[in-house]
Parts: sequence; structure tokens; C-alpha cells
Amino acid sequence: MSLRVRVAIPVWSDRVSPVFDTAGQLMVLEVDGGRELSRSHAALGQVGPDLRPRRLSELGVDVLVCGAISQPLEAMVAAQGVQVVPQVCGPVEQVVEAFLVGQLGRPEFLMPGCCRRRRGFCGGHGRGGGRGGRRGDMT
Repeated sequence: MSLRVRVAIPVWSDRVSPVFDTAGQLMVLEVDGGRELSRSHAALGQVGPDLRPRRLSELGVDVLVCGAISQPLEAMVAAQGVQVVPQVCGPVEQVVEAFLVGQLGRPEFLMPGCCRRRRGFCGGHGRGGGRGGRRGDMT
């Protein structure tokens, strides 16, 4: 069974963008069973918070791995069927690798000052998943 998902990560200066609400660029990965199949970039530009969930849907995103995200925007993204893995920080290449091997729960990827309970998962998952699942539960 295929575990193919599209994962979006907002990027700023080779790092996970600190705030999704104002991020200007997304990296979009096609992942299958812990392997990266393809990678592309999509501009968010001046797309306001109310239009960002629709943009993720247009891109076919299943999982959003991001830094801070406002609760209203997180709810709108989740309502589009996109799993949100918030409060992630670090160099984007290290975050991608951690996602692929199910290690996003490691402390070095937790935003400073973040309460782990807000993240919605513990121990770090990162394989498979899809639309409609529990936030952070990607196994």
C-alpha cells in the first residue's frame, strides 16, 4: 500500500519560516513511504491568511509542517483536510530528513518557548498519513 503524501513546508532563508501566516514561499515535497519522490517550490507572495488554506488545497497538500501558525488559520487549514504539524523550526533540509525518518519530535526541531502539547504529537511521526487524520498522527 502506498503512503504517498504531499508535504508543504514554508521556507525562509533555507530555514522553516518562523510564521506560516506571513510566509512567502513553500517547498512542496511528494513523499512515498519515507522516500522523497519530487520537490518543487510555490510562491505564497501576498496571499492573505484567509486565502492560504485554498492555496494549499490547490497544490494538493496533505500535510503542512510549519513554525508558528495562528489558531484561526490552523483551523481553516485543517478544515481543508490538511494535517498541520506546527511549532517546527530548523534548517529546512534537516527538517525534511527528520520528517522522512519520523523524527520531527526531536527537541532540536521544537520552536523555542513552545509547549509540546500545542504541537499535537509526541515522539515524532512523519511517514504516510493523508487528509482527514488526527493532527500530527502520520503513521
